[in-house]
Amino acid sequence: MLVFKFGGASVKDADGIINLASVVNKYIGEELLIVVSAMGKTTNALEKLTKAYVDQADDMHHIFEEIKKYHFDILHQLFENGHPVFDDVANAFVEIDWAIEDEPHDSHDFIYDQIVSIGELVSTRIVSAYLNKAGVKSQWLDVRGYIHTDNTYREGTVQWDKTRESINKDLPGMLAKSIVVTQGFLGGTSENFTTTLGREGSDYTASIFAACLGAESVTTWKDVPGILNADPKFFSDTVKFDELSYTEAIEMTYYGASVIHPKTIKPLQNAKIPLLVKSFTDPAAPGTIIKEDGINKFEKPVIILKQNQVLLSISAKDYSFVSEDHLSDIFGLFAKSQVKVNVMQTSALSFSVCFDFYEERFEKLLSDLKQDFKVKYNSGLTLITIRHYGDNSLKELTMGKTALLEQISRNTAQVVVR
Repeated sequence: MLVFKFGGASVKDADGIINLASVVNKYIGEELLIVVSAMGKTTNALEKLTKAYVDQADDMHHIFEEIKKYHFDILHQLFENGHPVFDDVANAFVEIDWAIEDEPHDSHDFIYDQIVSIGELVSTRIVSAYLNKAGVKSQWLDVRGYIHTDNTYREGTVQWDKTRESINKDLPGMLAKSIVVTQGFLGGTSENFTTTLGREGSDYTASIFAACLGAESVTTWKDVPGILNADPKFFSDTVKFDELSYTEAIEMTYYGASVIHPKTIKPLQNAKIPLLVKSFTDPAAPGTIIKEDGINKFEKPVIILKQNQVLLSISAKDYSFVSEDHLSDIFGLFAKSQVKVNVMQTSALSFSVCFDFYEERFEKLLSDLKQDFKVKYNSGLTLITIRHYGDNSLKELTMGKTALLEQISRNTAQVVVR
């Protein structure tokens, strides 16, 4: 059987959903599970709605109405009035109506997951309904009953044994009868609350299902021709990799390559399942294949940019050396605040660390650190990572910028710049 994942860009409008159906139609006769992300920039919009609700902002209902209008406009282009999918989508949005009816009392991360998750629940309702309309028999599946996680909201940890048991109990029979359409990015707790698996986590969802079902392959359909050495939004002279090894792909995702979620590769590597990255606008093109014996050829260095970074410098209040005990305490606070380190550096008197800026987590971390340490920070920075770098590439990328932290190893150079 095959697992396909379609990201938000591939289903951003009615034409995208029609194109998805044409791609899927080429695989009629295969056992096929389709994982779908929220449509277009819906996750960003729902994040904005979540913040507006937590802040009780005046524009909260206006933001929500815009999200609903975007989806219903697409529905009207794909279906005639009276089609059951209109009620399915309306009922999904009712969950947000209920969530924002009262003032917020739960934690921000819990609220985030209950609201933001609606994007995938709606997109998959629309995709599944359109596939059936187009003559491609499909069944909608609520992933929250199959991918089981702990209660770590916004970063749910998969409970693999329970997940594998649930998937293998129902999915083989369902896939034998029709294509199955389900949500990326989401999981469920034992108390039936929704969790998310981390931003851009739909790739990870696809790999979880593939590993549990022993899939032949996973294909993630993107708006690029495959995995490139750099983001084409920022670089015009990119080159595509025909293939990569699991190891190189893991390194690239660890450093922030956004084309694949960092957790995606390991379950596939363990099960020896290849991952294909292909273009949804040119489905016949070969794309990139990631596999155990993938050959890594680097015509140009791999360049990864992570923006909106914070560089934090931590030192002891009594100007003593930064000891192992200090580092243990510091990492405990990072884990408590769910802040992931992108690069770090230690000197005699300070510990510097760079990470993605998320306001709520950052404020919590800062407050906790200030109880025992002196803290200074710079925000609004960019982390440049260059795999298989050369001296020229390092100079070109940092030219005209102020380097605040630099770390260079045999294969990888990282520079935090302003």
